Order: sequence, then C-alpha cells, then structure tokens
Amino acid sequence: MDDCEFRYASPSDAKRCFDVETLAYDEDEAATLEKISKRIAEYPQGFLILEVGKEIVGFINSGCACEVEMSDEDFKELIGHDPAAPNVVIMSVVVDPAYQGRGLSTKLMSEFVRRMTESKKESIHLMCKEHHVSLYEKFGYRYTQPSTSAHGGVQWHEMMMKLPKT
Repeated sequence: MDDCEFRYASPSDAKRCFDVETLAYDEDEAATLEKISKRIAEYPQGFLILEVGKEIVGFINSGCACEVEMSDEDFKELIGHDPAAPNVVIMSVVVDPAYQGRGLSTKLMSEFVRRMTESKKESIHLMCKEHHVSLYEKFGYRYTQPSTSAHGGVQWHEMMMKLPKT
C-alpha cells in the first residue's frame, strides 16, 4: 500500500483509535477510551498513527521509563512515564483487522523504530502473545522472558530491541 501516511496522534483521534483497538484486541485486553485519550494527551510523540486514504487504520502507542517493568499495570496509565527516559515501552501495536495481511504492521513498526532511534532512545520493549513472538523477532526484537503480567487473563512474553546510536 503506497498511500500510507504516518503522523502523531491528536486528541480528536482518540475515538477512532479506541474503535481500532477494540476491533483488534479481545475486550478484556483492549485499552479503554480514557486510557487512549490520556496516552495521546500526555505523550503524543509516542503515539504513532498509520493512515490509509486519510483513515486511521493502525497505531503504536508507548511511554518511556528509566527502569522497565513490563508487568507494571500502573504504567499503562503512564504512571512513572518520563518522556526523557531512554527506554520505550510499547503498550499497543494495532492494525484494523480489515487492513491486516497487507504488510502494514511492518511499515508501522519500521517507522516507529526509525522515529524512536532519531529521538535518541536506547531500547524498545513490548509484550506479546506467544504466536506473535516470531513476528517481533523478524522486526529485530529478541525474546527476554515470559511475563508475570496477567493482563486479559492470558500469558504474555516480553521482548526487547536495542536501538542503534545516532
């Protein structure tokens, strides 16, 4: 898809991002509208949107921390977030199911990594379900450990990518 555009989120994007999140994640795993709104308001430069034909079809949202504790549920509320911290913690990587299978997650992740590298971040951390481990390994992440998080009542796996120094 050549008509992809990337931009940082603005408050008016919250509802559409919430809709995409609830389409892509099981109900008890999806962030609430309030959490998405807060993430956009407090760290828009960590909330990258992918548009196709001016429609939001995916996004990655994140926060930053000096010390990463992936199972910290408070961090999903950006408690402990420090935009100047060197480590990025991804909270959601989402592509609308109607647009999946077109390579958009690869484009979205590549752009996110590029922007975080330009921002002089040192690493990116995320949690994923077991069936996504190999996908993130293809993006350059390495598996670190099973997570102690019980978010959504499923087993999560922690992954990390060291970013190049620029």
